[in-house]
Amino acid sequence: MSKWKLMTLIALMLLTVGVLAACGNAEDGEEETQNEANANETENNEDDSQEEEGSEEEATVSGPVVIDGSSTVLPIMEYLTYEYNMEKPEVETSLNSSGSGGGFKKSTVGEIDLSNASRPIKDEEKAQAEENGIELHEIELAYDGLSVVVSQENDFVENLTIEQLREIFLADGSATKWSDLNSDWPEKDIVIYSPGHDSGTFDYFNEVILEDNPMREGENTTLSEDDNTLVTGIKNNPYAIGYFGYAYYIENEDTLKVLGIDNGDGNPVKPNGETIQDGSYSPLSRPLFTYVNVGYLQEKPQVHDFVKFAINNAGAAAEEVGYVALPDEKYQEQLDTINELAGE
Repeated sequence: MSKWKLMTLIALMLLTVGVLAACGNAEDGEEETQNEANANETENNEDDSQEEEGSEEEATVSGPVVIDGSSTVLPIMEYLTYEYNMEKPEVETSLNSSGSGGGFKKSTVGEIDLSNASRPIKDEEKAQAEENGIELHEIELAYDGLSVVVSQENDFVENLTIEQLREIFLADGSATKWSDLNSDWPEKDIVIYSPGHDSGTFDYFNEVILEDNPMREGENTTLSEDDNTLVTGIKNNPYAIGYFGYAYYIENEDTLKVLGIDNGDGNPVKPNGETIQDGSYSPLSRPLFTYVNVGYLQEKPQVHDFVKFAINNAGAAAEEVGYVALPDEKYQEQLDTINELAGE
């Protein structure tokens, strides 16, 4: 082989080896770069995962929330606890209805977290709470129009005056038969259904209609803390009359008839969303409440979380069950106050 050809062959071999080495280095570099990228991505994913887990841990609340009190407020709270448990199943909500007074008996000694009420807390109840080192904070949930109702089978009564209500419900009232109120009405006994003495609805009716005078009891009178008992008794008797929260009338309006109430101006008004909110259904329009134990609000994250949810959703709950929502700004003001009390 000529010297030139030999040198050419050697040069070609050296060139080939160089190219192969370069390719190998490039592939090694690409592999290393890819490995570094994969490692960085894994590290970032781990960081993100840790952040997400931390966020979830911070957002997760658990434990019991115990609620009792007004049967009038019960439909609102049933809606709120159901919706809340759908979002926060780790929180165990317990809901009962022993009446406004029954709820305050428990909340003033620290047995429950929230006490539903269809009337403001009484001075003696507030004093009882203070004696036990307990502060109860009032939260307005909605407006109600305490509704006076008869059966749909009653075809003779459409409206009553405040004075006629007193004649029916007062212990010393003069009307025991419908004909005692109006000679054109049947000579049949008036059968009364009323919330019991632990009910805030009883207290409210007693205050604004009976003016704190004793209500008729005994024959032809049934008192119960369970509004459904009242509904059943009234709808099945054309000569019965009773009263309870507006939501219970709405739920049973196919079997009950709500009466217009004349407060003395000769203009009977029936409860509806407009007359309840603007106060023209007077004097039976009223706010509905729940009272939270401030100590538990601060000590129990689940109580604070539930109360925030309740305030944010109380308007929707009110409309859903037949009550009337507060203005949006009222809910926001209360939410701000709750967060301050909880130290948020």
